[in-house]
Amino acid sequence: MESLLTFFEDWPRALAGFGVLVVAAVAARWIAVRVLTGAAHKVAARTRSTWDDRLIERNVLARVARVVPALVVYVGIGPALGFTGAQLEAAAAESGQGGAFAFWIWTVVRTAAAAYVVLVLSRAFSAALDAVNDIYNDTYADAKSAPIKGYLQVASLLGYLATAIAVASMVAGVSPVVLLSGLGALAAVLMLVFKDTILSLVASVQIMSNDMVRIGDWVEMPQAGADGDVIDVALHTVKVQNWDKTISTIPTYKFISESFRNWRGMSDAGGRRIKRSLRIDQNSVRFLTDDEIEDLSQRDLLRAYMKDKRDDIARHNASRTDAPEPDSAPEARRLTNLGTFRAYVHKYLSTHPKTHQDMTLIVRQLPPGPQGVPIEVYCFSSDTAWASYEAFQADVFDHLIAVLPEFGLKVFQDPAGADFARGTG
Repeated sequence: MESLLTFFEDWPRALAGFGVLVVAAVAARWIAVRVLTGAAHKVAARTRSTWDDRLIERNVLARVARVVPALVVYVGIGPALGFTGAQLEAAAAESGQGGAFAFWIWTVVRTAAAAYVVLVLSRAFSAALDAVNDIYNDTYADAKSAPIKGYLQVASLLGYLATAIAVASMVAGVSPVVLLSGLGALAAVLMLVFKDTILSLVASVQIMSNDMVRIGDWVEMPQAGADGDVIDVALHTVKVQNWDKTISTIPTYKFISESFRNWRGMSDAGGRRIKRSLRIDQNSVRFLTDDEIEDLSQRDLLRAYMKDKRDDIARHNASRTDAPEPDSAPEARRLTNLGTFRAYVHKYLSTHPKTHQDMTLIVRQLPPGPQGVPIEVYCFSSDTAWASYEAFQADVFDHLIAVLPEFGLKVFQDPAGADFARGTG
């Protein structure tokens, strides 16, 4: 061991050895990254499948290729020093300072290289899981309804945890089993540190198993200020793009512990509800005159209704056999403008091409109050898109407000400044 114990006396040889090792590591990295990954890119571009493209996009092969120079350093540090590992270990057991220091350099470099390999492989594993998620989303039509991103993130988290344990055991020079046995006392602390992760994992399983939230769903969670489309369902968070294009990031477990509204049922049903009222001025409600009845009977939408009503009223009035009291007029049934208007609205909606014909359609009168008689329209639009739905709803009520005077009706509204001005002029 004479030559080993005089290691530092021959520093030019050691320096040259390190230089050769560095050049070899750089050359190995260039070959691995440039040549091998370049060839993989060309092969992936010529295949019809997309899974290899996803691996390329996530830089899985490029990350694995970075392991090569570390392996070169791990294997070549001994020859670079001019000694084998057995010689260095034997020298470390001796009392010579040179041998002990040479062994320390050898150990530190090999440990650092091994730790680097483990770290790079863990990052490559995480990138591979991201590629698996991309492949799953591209391949399966039900990927949005059954996302696996949360599960893959759990696997990635476990991979990083295993990496941390492996690197710590390398640095400490102990077995991972010994290191893990010492973590039992830290279980309570780990539970506290990973509380959100555990809650999110349980919530993710419940969300996916119960199909509560999918990517693309419109959800409302007022307590979180969220109202928009779900754009990402991950282990820890659910991202919602609000209608003002802001992003709300909500902890996953909130969708289990708190209430929210999912509008997917409306989209799947194919109909979006319209529930809106017109408030009619009660002073404008009256019986129709004969001329108005004749005029409304000419309307296409009211022709059948007016005929049936006129025949029914005529039969009812003719069937009355009880004699009226002296000096009293017989009570006869008559058509009102408000009732006829309700029939018109119902017929108008039932024949409208944008009304969902297989869902509830009601035109009803609500209890009158200080602000008039509410006539409520309850129906469903066959187009659930927001813009189309709002346009259809606006068109319907534009028409109904405009047609009210033809029935002798007026819309009730609170008096404005111009009304008071006309009253005092």
